[in-house]
Amino acid sequence: MITMARSLCPGAWLRKPYYLQARFSYVRMKYLFFSWLAVFVGSWIIYVQYSTYTELCRGKDCKKIICDKYKTGVIDGPACNSLCVTESLYFGKCLSTKPNNQMYLGIWDNLPGVVKCQMEQALHPDFGTELEPRKEIVLFDKPTRGTTVQKFKEMVYSLFKAKLGDQGNLSELVNLILTVADGDKDGQVSLGEAKSAWALLQLNEFLLMVILQDKEHTPKLMGFCGDLYVMESIEYTSLYGISLPWVIELFIPSGFRRSMDQLFTPSWPRKAKIAIGLLEFVEDVFHGPYGNFLMCDTSAKNLGYNDKYDLKMVDMRKIVPETNLKELIKDRHCESDLDCVYGTDCRTSCDQSTMKCTSEVIQPNLAKACQLLKDYLLLGAPSEIREELEKQLYSCIALKVTANQMEMEHSLILNNLKTLLWKKISYTNDS
Repeated sequence: MITMARSLCPGAWLRKPYYLQARFSYVRMKYLFFSWLAVFVGSWIIYVQYSTYTELCRGKDCKKIICDKYKTGVIDGPACNSLCVTESLYFGKCLSTKPNNQMYLGIWDNLPGVVKCQMEQALHPDFGTELEPRKEIVLFDKPTRGTTVQKFKEMVYSLFKAKLGDQGNLSELVNLILTVADGDKDGQVSLGEAKSAWALLQLNEFLLMVILQDKEHTPKLMGFCGDLYVMESIEYTSLYGISLPWVIELFIPSGFRRSMDQLFTPSWPRKAKIAIGLLEFVEDVFHGPYGNFLMCDTSAKNLGYNDKYDLKMVDMRKIVPETNLKELIKDRHCESDLDCVYGTDCRTSCDQSTMKCTSEVIQPNLAKACQLLKDYLLLGAPSEIREELEKQLYSCIALKVTANQMEMEHSLILNNLKTLLWKKISYTNDS
């Protein structure tokens, strides 16, 4: 009977296998399509990120420019021979966030450090770039051959007066710069060393490192060559968070990333010690020996700490002399307050009657620091001080430069915060 049924209806026996075969082919094609699509999208993302990396990380170009100038006798400095001849100074992991500001973890004669080098910059500063000159246009052109040491000192003095204002002790700073410029410590500043020093003095971070060289939270300068300089290594190069490969970073939403960062922080007493360090650094730059400096980017990526949980500044390039910023911003044309911003945090107001930016920065350094520390300190804060800590932080954030008796309030709030944190951690092992 089975044979008879097959002979009568042969299609009925073949229809099901054909259907299964067709369905299998469809599933296979669908699988292959999405597999190739995933490979294509993944390859495109990797290509874009690699292109971004090669644009951001241009250490080889920077080294070539510096070494070409060193080998032709234009520049000199304590790091030149190690960088260009013995190659005992080399670049490691790239930390650059902008192509014109190269930053690497490095090794110099088996000592870890952070290497920084300047690439192309805008000649005339605007508020999307640094307040520093363009390397391609003015590359180690000063001082010229025949310049005496006295003339060089006068050049440096004039530069400081323009950047820092008419401070009474600028001559002391000039002498300090000449000591730093004498890289080989032979008691004389050669023309190559003077050219390197002059290029470096255009950079706010280098100037601040020299001014605050004895302060705990400023990285120590290890050496320089041209406008490339090496500073001491910092174990943790961000205030909080965890370092992940960039491929993984691509697939993590920014909101989840921020929440995850807050989880990967030290214990609360250690966070309190780091926070005290930031408050002390704010004191260092607030009416220091050579005037006031403004913190124009107080993001977590610019702050780090060592293995003892002492705060160390990772990037001070957006900490600028107040006098310098006021001169640059006061006549800037504006339509609204949004046109009167330098970095991310230095804001003035737009005078609608003149359509010019005013010169007074609205928010002081301490208020910006407290804004950064608010979530950092309140997460995991001991219950017995949480309410008082929150109250003091919000009072700090509300500080305005234009407020009456601002300096007195500034000192009072800063000291109260430090006292509250120290009292809580002074008897703990973590501190």
